[in-house]
Amino acid sequence: MSECLFQADAHMPIDNDTARLDAAARAGWLYYIAGNTQDEIARKLKVSRATAQRLVSLCLSQRLITFRLEHPITACMDLASQLQERFGIGYSEVAPSDPDDPGGVSGVAERAADLLETTLRSDTPAIIAIGTGRAMRAMVERIPAMQARNHQLVSLVGNISPDGSASAFDAIARLADLTGAQHYPMPLPMLLSSPEECSALLAIHAVQRIHAIAAKATLRLVGVGQLDQTAPLQVDGFLSRGEVLELIRLGAAGEIVGWAFNQDGQVIAGGSNQRLTSVPQAPVASGLTIGVAAGQAKAGPIAAALKGRLINGLITDEDTAKLLLAN
Repeated sequence: MSECLFQADAHMPIDNDTARLDAAARAGWLYYIAGNTQDEIARKLKVSRATAQRLVSLCLSQRLITFRLEHPITACMDLASQLQERFGIGYSEVAPSDPDDPGGVSGVAERAADLLETTLRSDTPAIIAIGTGRAMRAMVERIPAMQARNHQLVSLVGNISPDGSASAFDAIARLADLTGAQHYPMPLPMLLSSPEECSALLAIHAVQRIHAIAAKATLRLVGVGQLDQTAPLQVDGFLSRGEVLELIRLGAAGEIVGWAFNQDGQVIAGGSNQRLTSVPQAPVASGLTIGVAAGQAKAGPIAAALKGRLINGLITDEDTAKLLLAN
């Protein structure tokens, strides 16, 4: 195939089998997972529409992708390896970035779903703890129905929204429906009205049991949020603008399941942390705690969480990985 199928950088032609498969896998990801048309793929990969069509066909004929990306793109693999070496983590995956949707959750959710499904299909019993948010919900929506009754699912965060309704991003209940696994939702709001009320409800035996199960999890999957004017906790109505600003004044750089932490990855004292019912976050002692996040705004929080060992694994996208490695 003599035509340049994909230009990685500086208009460098691709003329070997691995690079052609990389280009085909990237085109397949854009088509089957990110939902791009062939015209959009041609524009994003800077090739003709006919070449984009051939790349998608090659991806399908070589079974590089089913509804998941089966052929790891070399550039993504290299970035994942660099992340592991730089941050001393045991697990890293890097999804392709969609040029038109920087920080979109489709790619990282698909990669997280692949790991989650592999764990669920294992015969070895596991305790799987899951956070909340868009990436977590999108991850679970990619899990096919199966029987996984030998596993336990536990929520790291309350499943009740500030208005008393069920959280729109609760992932545990949906995953339990899909798998039949025993599950332990957190039957509390994420945030309570006062530290005193929080202490009283955290003392309930059922809540303590959920926290104890979560502490034994062999796999934890969590989102990583930024704390600025676009903070998910503010956008989704869990915190007011004033409360977010207070956390920033206290040195907060990001949050995991609501727990605000500083640039060194240390959970801060004060602020909304005093009213939080989520399972406490501490440096990882056992098992895998994997952050699933992407986007320029999340690069700083991810780096801080890695520095403080609040996570010891990462699923992100190319652009975010490059930002992390550049700083």
